[in-house]
Amino acid sequence: MKSITITGSKRESVGKKATQALRNAGQVPCVLYGGDEPVHFNAPEIAFKDLVYTPDAHTATLELDGNTYMAILQDIQFHPVTDRILHVDFYQIFEGKEVTMTIPVHFEGNSRGVRNGGVLRKTYRTLRVKALPKNLPDYVVADITKLKIGDKLYITDVEQGEWKFLHPDNTVVCQVRTSRNVVEDLDDEDEDEEGTEATEQAADAAE
Repeated sequence: MKSITITGSKRESVGKKATQALRNAGQVPCVLYGGDEPVHFNAPEIAFKDLVYTPDAHTATLELDGNTYMAILQDIQFHPVTDRILHVDFYQIFEGKEVTMTIPVHFEGNSRGVRNGGVLRKTYRTLRVKALPKNLPDYVVADITKLKIGDKLYITDVEQGEWKFLHPDNTVVCQVRTSRNVVEDLDDEDEDEEGTEATEQAADAAE
């Protein structure tokens, strides 16, 4: 998994006035949990761009006053009107210790059922996985190519790697459901047409 480096400064004052002053200066107040004690720090808002505004999951390398921490994004708060980042919580991770993380799902493939007028219903757009930090994926792939109308894609059909899903085996990640625009299975029709054409050609040759 790709790691995004965020450089910040530890902060002593955590009161409302100090926090507001940081935000006014374009800084984001943050807290790092998971170590011996919480670490309060701040970093420029622009430093979070590649970590937050991305379709994939990433870990974070926090460089704070000469100290380096590996972490994952645990929680983030946005302003309800401006969508500016107000506060970020991180959770410290360690190389030899497994961590649980929410990973986005990339739906790939050209579903036969969708081509025939079905509708793809995405039940899960993210999945919880557990792995060592070095084995965490940026995303997991759900291949919908073989799904016909009425078919479901279970979590056991999703790409596997050096991680484990924290969901039951009967979890439905997505399914192709019928709709008003549904038509006959086009692939079967094509096969029938090809068979008919071959039969006619053979008959003509015999004549």
